[in-house]
Amino acid sequence: MDIATFFQQMANAMSLGSLYALIAIGYTMVYGILRLINFAHGDVFMLGAYFAFYAVTALAMPWGIAFIVAIGLTGLFGMGLERAAYRPLRDSPKISIMISAIGASFLIENVGVVLFGGRPKSFPSIPLFDTVIHFGSVSVLSVSLFIPVVTLIILAALLWIVNGTRTGLAMRAVSTDLDAARLMAIDVNKTISLTFGISSVLAGIGGIMRTMKYPQLNPLMGFMPGLKCFIAAVIGGIGNIQGAVLGGFLLGFIEIMIVAFLPELTGYRDAFAFVLLIAVLLAKPSGLLGKNQTVKV
Repeated sequence: MDIATFFQQMANAMSLGSLYALIAIGYTMVYGILRLINFAHGDVFMLGAYFAFYAVTALAMPWGIAFIVAIGLTGLFGMGLERAAYRPLRDSPKISIMISAIGASFLIENVGVVLFGGRPKSFPSIPLFDTVIHFGSVSVLSVSLFIPVVTLIILAALLWIVNGTRTGLAMRAVSTDLDAARLMAIDVNKTISLTFGISSVLAGIGGIMRTMKYPQLNPLMGFMPGLKCFIAAVIGGIGNIQGAVLGGFLLGFIEIMIVAFLPELTGYRDAFAFVLLIAVLLAKPSGLLGKNQTVKV
């Protein structure tokens, strides 16, 4: 592999890893608050892409306004999902909430097939994000540079919210001890709902950026990316925002580079995520940046 091809693949890995990181943050935020794996997160990601698609094509909105509307709707949908599928089961055994999350995922996918149709749709081209930028002999689509920048900005904003605001203080209190947070007059329902809203906004942004980079939509498009981003969150240390970003970048880098150096393994591309997950969990069960927890019996 020559140096130009290497840097080309590095750009691809950075873009894909940023996308994984952005969606993995949504998984890790919900888990950090409720110790819940939101299996419907990948399907919320799919809805964000469809909301943007119909806002641009059916409603003829300018793409900037369409994206803002789609992201807002995705956030509201996530908050509604929490209220309908998770809040009634909050005091039930964790397995009940997990089953509800799996059911919500299948429900969203199948309703999506009914509403949007099973035939894939093509996301309209946006010149600003389809421009080819040349760095010497390396050519990169502008969207591939845009995705890492957005991810880093969102990471900085989330760290500020979590560590530097009263809302973030409430989130950390709820994640530490939900019952104690109630006794301290923290509105637990509002805090959890807001967390789901932020998580869903991130999924919506991720869905939009993915369809700009890979412009094809279908109602099942969120399944595999959602699964990989969950893996990225676990690899980095689920419940840790920086860990989710690290896991996303690591997974994107390994996935792209193995295929680049060993193109005969392209058909096994998705399997690398599971191999990496097993390897990390065998070496460090809490994830790369996770903290070991003591289980009391």
